[in-house]
Amino acid sequence: MSNSSGQRNALHAIAAFEATKGLAALAGLIGVLDLLHRDVRAVVMTLIGRFGLDPEAHYPSLLLHYADLLPDADVHMLVALGTAYIALRFVEATGLWMGKAWGEYLGAFSGGIYIPFELIHLVHEPSLVNIGVVLLNTVIVAYLVRALWLRRHSHPLQNHD
Repeated sequence: MSNSSGQRNALHAIAAFEATKGLAALAGLIGVLDLLHRDVRAVVMTLIGRFGLDPEAHYPSLLLHYADLLPDADVHMLVALGTAYIALRFVEATGLWMGKAWGEYLGAFSGGIYIPFELIHLVHEPSLVNIGVVLLNTVIVAYLVRALWLRRHSHPLQNHD
C-alpha cells in the first residue's frame, strides 16, 4: 500500500478506534473488578432506579441477570480474557498506526470474526445502533482487506512485514 496521506490518515483513524476499544475494555475490566467487592445487585438496582428504568424491561432485567452471575465468576479467567482482548486491540492499533501489513491482517481478521455474530444479533435485535455497528465493522474490514490486496498487487515480489 502506498504511503499517501489519505491512506495513512485512514489507518490512523482505524488505529485510534481500535485503541479506544482497548481503553474502553480496560475501563470496563477495572469497573467489573471493583464491583466484585460490592453488592452488585444493589448497585445495579440503584442505577436502574436513578435512571427511572423498569427492572422488568429487557435490558435492565438482563443487567440484573448478569449482576447475579458476577459474584460466581472465575475472576482469573475474566482477567485473562480481558487482558488478552485489551492486548489484541493495542497490538492491532500499533500495527495499523505504523502502516504494517501484519496490523492490517490482524485488523481484518479480528474485525471479520465479529461480522457473522453482529449480523445474527441484528436479525434478532434490529435497531439503528446494531445497523451502525455492522456497517462500521464491515467498512473497516473491507478497507483493510482492500489495503492488503493493494499492498500485494503493488509489490508482488516484495516481502511484506
